[in-house]
Amino acid sequence: MHTLVAGGAGFVGSHLVDHLLDLDDTVVVIDSYLTGKPHNLAHRNADGRLTVVEGDVTSDHDLLRVGGGFHRVYHLASPASPVGYGLHPLETLRVNSVGTWNLLDLARANDARFVVTSTSEVYGEPLVHPQREDYWGNVNPIGPRSCYDEGKRFTESLTVSYRGQHGLDCRIARLFNTYGPRMDPGDGRLVPNLLAQALRGEPLTIYGDGSQTRSLCFVSDTVSALHALMEAPGQGGEVFNLGNPDEYTVLQLAHEIIRVTRSRSTVQYRPLPVDDPTRRRPDISKAVERLGWQPSIPLSVGLDRTLQALAGQKVPEAVAEPDPQPSVARGARR
Repeated sequence: MHTLVAGGAGFVGSHLVDHLLDLDDTVVVIDSYLTGKPHNLAHRNADGRLTVVEGDVTSDHDLLRVGGGFHRVYHLASPASPVGYGLHPLETLRVNSVGTWNLLDLARANDARFVVTSTSEVYGEPLVHPQREDYWGNVNPIGPRSCYDEGKRFTESLTVSYRGQHGLDCRIARLFNTYGPRMDPGDGRLVPNLLAQALRGEPLTIYGDGSQTRSLCFVSDTVSALHALMEAPGQGGEVFNLGNPDEYTVLQLAHEIIRVTRSRSTVQYRPLPVDDPTRRRPDISKAVERLGWQPSIPLSVGLDRTLQALAGQKVPEAVAEPDPQPSVARGARR
């Protein structure tokens, strides 16, 4: 199989590249390194089946450099962390609109199957729990997270509209919180932020009272779900929740991280950021039934693997915290 992975130097993208290479695919990665990191793929530099192109999927010129003959196109090219899309709101909107359109055109030109990663953020502050794919969401279209939330909602609309007009085999993956090795400890996401603080012996930052819930999926489970979605027959035009339905409060997670790291850290509370969802849990019955997939890595095992990887890195002295209003406070920075 000849496969293009847009955003393949990112956290999830690089693990997907590993998975595909282990299946003997030839893989071309295109990544602008806006939030992706070259070192995420450095261990594969000697693999002759991997080609990495530094480029922007919103650029027609850069996309010409990836070549052709693709059977599969994965679109993971978007900032996905609060710090990432907070620093780059316009780029986030552009890659989820122009970038998605360009990659759909490329997939059509190659008669390739197409999978795009959306997000549980399309549900916003959900009024339905757990969240099913037929729930339309409760999203603030002009809030501090809107560049990401609305960018992904547009991505989904564009993808299904493109399929309707051109008949391309497109599938949409709504990823819920994913964690694991290669997460950037400075990108403001929950697990690496708390792990890094625990390793430094600092108080673990809890926003709000810690009663808000998250459902955490280890990255290898997310990657196997993406591959299952791509290869499942007859799923063109479908959207799937991909995540772990086990639900934990943020405070429970903090105490589990203190236990796993054997840290003496305490917990400190900060105001809840604007539009931060209070409950998040996927209904994955559709993925179980149609893809034959469900996660297999329990939280304790996943945290231990993530900790081992993070402990081998130089943990930053200060981890960036989510900005309560990132698109306002940081939007002009380039």
